[in-house]
Amino acid sequence: MNLKKMITVAMLIAMSAVGAFIKIPSPVATVALDSLPGFVAAGLLGPWIGGCVGAAGHLISALINGFPMGIVMHLIVAVMMFLAMAVFGAVYKKSRIPAAIIGIIMNGPAALLPFGFLLGWGFFVSMLLPLTVAAAVNVILAELVLPLLKKALRLS
Repeated sequence: MNLKKMITVAMLIAMSAVGAFIKIPSPVATVALDSLPGFVAAGLLGPWIGGCVGAAGHLISALINGFPMGIVMHLIVAVMMFLAMAVFGAVYKKSRIPAAIIGIIMNGPAALLPFGFLLGWGFFVSMLLPLTVAAAVNVILAELVLPLLKKALRLS
């Protein structure tokens, strides 16, 4: 990895930390806007880097909030974030619209599935709307920003 790419990754992870302070309220837990940089990284730098930025961003967000669901639960969320960003990045290379739809589904309802089994379906239902809204906001903003960043960074 060259220096320009490492600096870009570091900046995107730092932006995830900033996004952790922008919250959407929900009945059970807060949902932070920390995944936008992960989606951007996935579109700019590829699925694996995007997944790592998404997972790191979530762990920073959880750390800032004191790991409210416990570290094990947040590690599960980080894995789900990694998967959402990685799949988004892989599909984004081929087509933007399907990538957006898949990103919203994977970072919203699909990311909640393990918690339906672990914490109960009441938790799943109560978090479904706020998490899906946050996922949609993050993905749509990423889709708007990515072409501009690619042009500015001369990546396309």
